Amino acid sequence: MEPQTHRRAALRRALQASDLDALLVTDLLNIRYLTGFTGSNAALLVAAGGEQGSVFCTDGRYGTQAQRQVPDLRLVVDRPCDLVLAAAAAEAGCRRLGFESHRVTVDGHAAVAATAPGVELVRAPGMVEALRVVKDDTEVEALRMACAAADRALADLIAHGGLRPGRTEREVARELADRMLDHGAAGPSFESIVATGANSAVPHHRPTDAVLAGGDLVKLDFGALVDGYHSDMTRTVVLGEPAAWQREIYQLVAAAQASGRAALWPDADVRDVDAAAREVIQRAGYGDQFVHGLGHGVGLAIHEAPTLSRLGDGKLTAGMAVTVEPGVYLAGRGGVRIEDTLVVRDGEPELLTLTTKELVVVS
Repeated sequence: MEPQTHRRAALRRALQASDLDALLVTDLLNIRYLTGFTGSNAALLVAAGGEQGSVFCTDGRYGTQAQRQVPDLRLVVDRPCDLVLAAAAAEAGCRRLGFESHRVTVDGHAAVAATAPGVELVRAPGMVEALRVVKDDTEVEALRMACAAADRALADLIAHGGLRPGRTEREVARELADRMLDHGAAGPSFESIVATGANSAVPHHRPTDAVLAGGDLVKLDFGALVDGYHSDMTRTVVLGEPAAWQREIYQLVAAAQASGRAALWPDADVRDVDAAAREVIQRAGYGDQFVHGLGHGVGLAIHEAPTLSRLGDGKLTAGMAVTVEPGVYLAGRGGVRIEDTLVVRDGEPELLTLTTKELVVVS
């Protein structure tokens, strides 16, 4: 229970700094982060004054589970959870109650206000997410295991002939998902991208019945889910001897990706990290073919803060887990993306996705 205890303590400090008496947490990922609860219905009241004023609520389906997963908080089994806890906050004399305004609907806000008369409801968007940006050791270990499951799945897929002419993108995606399960994943962390030939030039192509053919670039963007944490990796392989243009853009993307990884330092501006990779591609004349940001945070969600892009804001901090994933996409011909998941460290970043970034030629 120690990680969740520390996380709630950090949240209480943030509440005190914001002059809030409590926070009503309704986002299930934030609830999992703060308590360890994995059910589908819950709310959490975190009191600024201490653990004794905090309350966890879920419904009758999860009573036993909550006793096991959240033994260190007062438990209420009732519904609707958000209104039950809003009323509890009012009864406890709460003056200023923060709520997750980026998750609560207009009607939900009205219902909470009606349940807690006399309590000032204060917008507190992203308060828990701001804590989630920097991962603790428990989270990094889960990410490390998720990345390892994905690495091993891809290695098995290639070793057992799973990438070969005649197979469809859908068949490859299904096998990749199964192999991640074989290596300890709860499932894929998102719908895998398997894109062959001209489809590899579509950044977020969804697998179809398109058939892999000799000479194709095959782009695989996938990840594994372990203990609620998501890995994210992209590798691009070629079926048979690569053409000169395929080697050219692969080597270019690999150089840009290396430059982006090297820019991952504490206090680095996220726009500068994006620029470090983007400028490599622009100098080679392919700037218009790199059509997305360089990367994003990963954790309990597949896309979290920070955003590494020209439109991003803020600086990196040691402990952030991010992706670095430049790409070059030549419409109608093919594309290359290379992506790793890394943790920002005071020294060099820790690389979690260990599959080779050399061009893999599948014969």
